Amino acid sequence: MTAKISRRSFLQTSGVVAAGCSIAPSGLHAANKNTIPKKQPHIIFIMTDQHRGDALGLINPIIKTPHIDQIGKNGLIFLNGYTSTPSCTPARSGLLTGQAPWNHGMLGYSRVARQYPIELPRLLRDSGYYTFGIGKMHWYPQKSLHGFHGTLVDESGRIDDDGYVSDYRDWFRLNGPGKDPDKTGIGWNENRADTYKLPKKLHPTQWTGETAIQFIENYDLENPMFLKVSFSRPHSPYDPPQEYLDKYDIKDIEGPVRSEWSEKFASEKKIHSPAFGDFGDDFARKSKHHYYANISFIDDQVGRITDALKEKGIYDDCIICFTADHGDMMGDHNHWRKTYAYEGSAKIPFLMQYPKWYDSKREIGTEVMAPVELRDFLPTFLDAAGTSIPEKVDGSSLLSFVKEIDPEWREYIDLEHATCYKPHNYWAALTDGKMKYIWFIRTGEEQLFNLEEDPKETSDLSVKRKYHKTLEKWRERMVAHLEERGESFVKDGKLVTREKTLLIGPNFPDKQWSNKEALSYWKNETNKAFKML
Repeated sequence: MTAKISRRSFLQTSGVVAAGCSIAPSGLHAANKNTIPKKQPHIIFIMTDQHRGDALGLINPIIKTPHIDQIGKNGLIFLNGYTSTPSCTPARSGLLTGQAPWNHGMLGYSRVARQYPIELPRLLRDSGYYTFGIGKMHWYPQKSLHGFHGTLVDESGRIDDDGYVSDYRDWFRLNGPGKDPDKTGIGWNENRADTYKLPKKLHPTQWTGETAIQFIENYDLENPMFLKVSFSRPHSPYDPPQEYLDKYDIKDIEGPVRSEWSEKFASEKKIHSPAFGDFGDDFARKSKHHYYANISFIDDQVGRITDALKEKGIYDDCIICFTADHGDMMGDHNHWRKTYAYEGSAKIPFLMQYPKWYDSKREIGTEVMAPVELRDFLPTFLDAAGTSIPEKVDGSSLLSFVKEIDPEWREYIDLEHATCYKPHNYWAALTDGKMKYIWFIRTGEEQLFNLEEDPKETSDLSVKRKYHKTLEKWRERMVAHLEERGESFVKDGKLVTREKTLLIGPNFPDKQWSNKEALSYWKNETNKAFKML
């Protein structure tokens, strides 16, 4: 049971710190103090799809990612990087808008709005940048620009628009006439793994890297560039070329994490695309072997991209960031894929390299423990561009950690996902990177994990009397977080269970897209994934 508490009172008494910049009367964040940029740097934003936060050599020496690691070694390594809504489209909505899920309106997997009041590429374009996107965008319509001057898109074969063919698939037809881009035979949400059955040059990872390099080589504008490079892997299919599998000895690869609390998920039906189930250590290791190999394949492309920046003579004038939209459970706790609050799903790589001429207060390679999230990239890039940040942006500039040793920052970050895979999988969570509290909205269950002592989340502390006060503190924080949503979420100072899923919130800008339509879309997408098997 929790005492009644208002959001205003909670924020005044809990010690939550400001988000790193003050609010100007004009409706824009005031310019950050100690502004660094004397000129606008190029911004190179590299992201992957379904990439676990621990799947980097910086975190796990087994994994071969020297080029990605170097981005962090040359800048900052954020060890508590999260994605607030860990599936593709809501994560990318937060990245696009710089907003929390409630404010951009997508609370689970659905269709991205046609246009948002705040859009990162458009704001950078208005600030003088030439903006270009390559790879997976996962927008609707699929060739939407959202402010980019142009995009060349790879959508993993997904077709949401009648007659749509991605730029990668058109390129494939040109360079592999008559060949089947899906010859490996694994669907885009399967857990099986196999070697890529075509020449490496035709793989979408190679195409994405090569296209980015061509863009850099051809760039001759005086304007700074904003280049987004979005790889569609290591998201399944787990299909690396053999040479990247050869970088690993499967004997070195760990099996899935098991826990007492997750035994109830072990006996799900054995199909190729499950959300839950224990398939055995050998199966999980094989999937993880191919998953890591896909990451090393991407790492080679990142190295080629940074080499192209150096050859162009602009490498030292770049902000380079590396992240992902969400993680991949890889069988941990008998969970597969994403949409969960657990570290394998919600924690992501988070690295930032900044120009050498920045007057940094920190040593390069510094590890930052503060909780950061995808919403923080938009204000970071606007800060770098010397542009005011819209008031309705919820994120804060990561450059605060360059300018100051101990900047004001949020105490914890919010996570959530509307129902997906199973009715119980409807939750909201809070974490500061040290503790994590999860509230299951439909069932009223709770979980509490000590991430410092138990980073693999094997022991649920919510059932232990010793942690009663800690559980109560985090529950009250959740009350304060959710109470703005009304009495269907919080009533009389207590969390409320819901029978119905709210997938699209009232702040979603596309008013023609109702919660009912969004739920229907989600069901159709799920059915399509299973029909591919």
